[in-house]
Formats: sequence, structure tokens, C-alpha cells
Amino acid sequence: MNKIWLIMQREFLNRVQKKSFLVATILVPLIFPAVIAIMAFILMKQEKSAGVSVIEVLDESGKMSFENSSKFEFVPISGTLESAKVTYNESSHFALLYIPAFDLTKPEGMVLYTKENPSVRKIGDLENILEGKIHDLKLEQFNIDKETLKGLKTSVSLKSISLSESGEEKDSNTGMLYILGFILGVLIYMFVLIYGMQIMLGVIEEKTSKIVEVIVSSVKPFQLMMGKILGIASVGLLQFFIWALLISVLSTAAMSLFGLNMPQQQAMEQVMNQVDDPEVAEAMQSNEKIMNVMKSVSEIPYTYIVFNFAFYFLGGYLLYGALFAAVGSAVDSQQEAQQFTFPITLPLIIAYFGLFMFILNDPHSTASFWFSIIPFTSPVAMVGRLGYDPPLWQLILSQVLLIGGFIFTTWIAGRIYRVGILMHGTKVNYKVLAKWFMMKG
Repeated sequence: MNKIWLIMQREFLNRVQKKSFLVATILVPLIFPAVIAIMAFILMKQEKSAGVSVIEVLDESGKMSFENSSKFEFVPISGTLESAKVTYNESSHFALLYIPAFDLTKPEGMVLYTKENPSVRKIGDLENILEGKIHDLKLEQFNIDKETLKGLKTSVSLKSISLSESGEEKDSNTGMLYILGFILGVLIYMFVLIYGMQIMLGVIEEKTSKIVEVIVSSVKPFQLMMGKILGIASVGLLQFFIWALLISVLSTAAMSLFGLNMPQQQAMEQVMNQVDDPEVAEAMQSNEKIMNVMKSVSEIPYTYIVFNFAFYFLGGYLLYGALFAAVGSAVDSQQEAQQFTFPITLPLIIAYFGLFMFILNDPHSTASFWFSIIPFTSPVAMVGRLGYDPPLWQLILSQVLLIGGFIFTTWIAGRIYRVGILMHGTKVNYKVLAKWFMMKG
């Protein structure tokens, strides 16, 4: 155990003292706030310099009337379309909107002439304005009052409550849980792949440089493998926490510099400001959807989520890390490793796609259950289900099997590693790996 600790310490210090680690650890968090700051700056500049887009309107139907807004100024014109085009070309106006005589049941033939390709956003805004005008004309045609129509609209808010076997009732918000499961599952998938590959590349590097022959003269290959896996896991966790901390602090600072808030904070502040208005507060009380979302956010069991996420975070990494180490010990180059990396990462990829295809959509289905129980897929699948409160026995079974899976893969990987780490120039295939696995001693 002491030797594993020494190797783990060596692996950790060697990596965190490298310039590449310092650069990646510091630069990655800086990139996100820098991108946010640049985008916010460009957005503010564009909004200031954009001004109002002047649109000439040739309305042959005689049905439309437009109000000017902060985005568009509408200038009615008359005459033929050809003369309007000539006049528009000689002007500096943004566009010419042609509205022919049309049937309200099937409005067609409207054309927007511009000198340069307009943005999707402007086209969308204009389409919304036209749709609103046609909607009003239809109401007028059928003698339907706007207030009457508004009164016919009914909003149904379906409250979802989880009822346990003991009769305990608990509010649930499917949308919030979907987002939570999506983020946690993707984080584990990325962490396992990135740092698993680092283990494999580290083993290949030591093997080709002959350093490993010196090391294994004083420690067992299994101790070397475990020390390397745990050392790189420590580096990954340290880097992850530094990124999370720096990205949060620097992003908040960058947004504050431009007088902006993080989206979720901005939304919460808007809601809280509106609560000061008694009428809005009363409206909010009647809007069960908003109240349910706010209540669901406050009721998320963060301690339960964080603890179990950390377990699957480490369990998944250790399970796949042992396999990556075995592959690294068996080959002499990255090119040779490619034939083995895809089969060992395939279960992880299947779990990643399963997360989007059915686990998040139906977290209590039979397929979701098996994906969250099988050790090779459970790190991604079970964290996707955590928010949906899976039965305790399923959670415990999944964690026990993940520990068992880690021990099993480490045992298999160790038997391959003890032989492969000292082999050079051997053409490795699955038959050779099986032979190394069966060797005694």
C-alpha cells in the first residue's frame, strides 16, 4: 500500500508540476469568461449602433397598418412595384416590403426586398408582426373581440407529485430533473474518456522510454498500475475543482463588468423584483407553473446528488482507468492502441446515447434500470436517474456492482499489465492478450 501511495504521489506531482498542466488549468477557465466578455461587448456595441431599420411598405391589399417600434420604422409608399423598387434602390432604407392583395384564409405573395441578406432575427421579427396583423384581421372578419378570445384561452397547470409506498408526497419537476440528469451524465462521460486516455498515454510513454523497467524492479506491476490510476485521478479531480471555481468566479466577474448577470441569476432577480409589485405577486401566486419550478429548485436534495455523483464519478473513472492502463501496457504506440480503445469505450458510448434516447425520457423503464445496474454503463445512466429518485435498493445494488466491476476489471487489467508492461516489439492482438491473461506467476 505504501508503494502504491508513493507511485500515486509521484504521478500526481509529476503532472501538476508540468507547464502543460498549469497552462491548461489556468487558460481553460480564462477562455470562457473571455469569450463571454467579448460576446457581451459585441452585443452591446451592435445594439448601440444598430438603430432603427426603415422599411418601405407597398400595401396593395389596403388592409395592413403598422406601428413604429424601437426596431422598425414603417414608411407607407404608393405606386407600382417596379417604381417602388427603383425608389428603394436610390434610398438608404433597410428594406422594401411588398404586400399584394391577398385572401385572409391563405395569405400569400408577400415579399421583402433588401440590398443585403437580412439576419434571421430580423426576418423572424417581421414575420411575427405580419402574423399578428393577419390574426387581428381574422378576428375582425369573424366579429370576434380580442378580450373574448383571450377569455377563451385556458391554461392548465398539471401538478406532478411523487407518492412513495409509505404515503409520503413529494413535488417533482420533470424539466428541471431532465436538465440536471443531462449535465451530470455528460460530465461523467467526458471525465472518464479524457482522463482514461491520459492513463493509457502515460503508460505508453513510460513503456517506450524504458523507465518502467527500472520502476518494476522495485515494485510490482499491479502496484505501479494502481498508483498511476489513483495519481491521475487526483490530478483530474484537482483540475476539475480549479476549473469549476475559476470559471464561476471569472464568469461572474466578466458579466458584472458589463453590468450583466448570469442567466439564472438574472431570471431570479427579475422574478424577485416583480414580487415587489402586489399585482404581480398576486399573479405569481396564481401561476402554479412558476411557483412549482421555484419550489422544485429549492427542494433539490443537493447533498444526496453531490455524494452519489462523486461516487459514480470516481467509480466510473477507476473501472475504465484500469482497462485503459491494460491497453497502454500492451502496445508500443498510440496507433496500435486504437484497435483496443474502441471496444472498451463502446459501453460508455452506448450509455451516453441511451441517456438521451430513453433514460432521461423514461428513467424508471426496464432498459433504464439495466443500464443503471450494469457497472460499465451505470456511471452515466444512474447519475441521469438520480434526480428522479430511483428506489434505494436499485441505487445500493448499482453501487455494489460498480465496486465489484472495478475490482473485476482491475484484476483482469492487472494480469495483462504485469506481462504487457515489459513486452516490446510484440504484435499484440486479442489472442495474445488472452495468453498474457492466462499466464501464471
